[in-house]
Amino acid sequence: MKKWTIYMGKQCIRMLFLVTAVSIVTFWLMKASPIDPLQANVGQAALGSLSSEQVAKLEEYWGVNTPPLQQYLSWAKDFVKGNMGTSLLYRQPVTEVIGVKLSNSLFLMIAAWILSGILGVTLGIISGMNRGKWVDKGIKGYCLLISSTPTFWLALLLLMVFGVWLKILPIGLSVPIGVEAAGVTFLDRLRHAILPALTLSITGVSNIALHTREKMIDIMESDYVLFARARGVNGWKLFWQHGFRNVLLPVITLQFASISEIFGGSVLVEQVFSYPGLGQAAVAAGLGSDMPLLMAITIVSALFVFGGNLVANLLYGVVDPRIRRGGER
Repeated sequence: MKKWTIYMGKQCIRMLFLVTAVSIVTFWLMKASPIDPLQANVGQAALGSLSSEQVAKLEEYWGVNTPPLQQYLSWAKDFVKGNMGTSLLYRQPVTEVIGVKLSNSLFLMIAAWILSGILGVTLGIISGMNRGKWVDKGIKGYCLLISSTPTFWLALLLLMVFGVWLKILPIGLSVPIGVEAAGVTFLDRLRHAILPALTLSITGVSNIALHTREKMIDIMESDYVLFARARGVNGWKLFWQHGFRNVLLPVITLQFASISEIFGGSVLVEQVFSYPGLGQAAVAAGLGSDMPLLMAITIVSALFVFGGNLVANLLYGVVDPRIRRGGER
């Protein structure tokens, strides 16, 4: 129990340093951006027709003349108190904006995370157990092709095939156009999420499959597996009895590490499909210099990635008791 408390304490300290570093880097990058908040959100023509008093109010609203250090410290002070501020673009509390956008994105990312994990691990195991055969070559070739394919290009391809040519799936958004919120069903949301989730899952399969394949090859060449083969154990019985537990640790690592990849891929996918999620909000906040919203989105993303890695570390102790005991035998 004491080791558990110390471990969790260290993880909390690491998370604190992580959030602080992410917030500083994000703020610095926003300040280094050449985008003028007034021209980006008001327009050059509109600015020319405004009086000097109106321009001064806009500059105060967007924090143009506020010293960077003072602006960051003011934001950090409010954030520590639980106040993420007000979105400059949406003119709503940041917590409300993130709540709506995150609920849409989670629907996509959870589906893609589960699907890519199942397909990636399955393909990796099949490929590793059939090293050198046509199945192995086909899976490896597919993974290498997908890993070199840009996410936005794959999204556009699926959009053209299933949305434009075949017309069996919607081409964008998260709900049907012209339908009130009360009239939107779960099936409507599901149909609109199929293409974005499929794109994210396809791009996430290759990394998991290739790493699982390498681990399975090491397992299949180990002494205990060779001894099991000599006793007549083959096929999936061999994997279940001698390979499952050994391949489970790297699978857990890859699966939870893929959270960061899915988060990054969702930005491009949501832009292509005009899906109103967290990724699209991050792009809008960056282009519109919406500092409170972008800072909050970045920190929420960092917490998701850190949380995924933490869950993976905790599951290690469940899968392998030696890790839970600190390597003692």
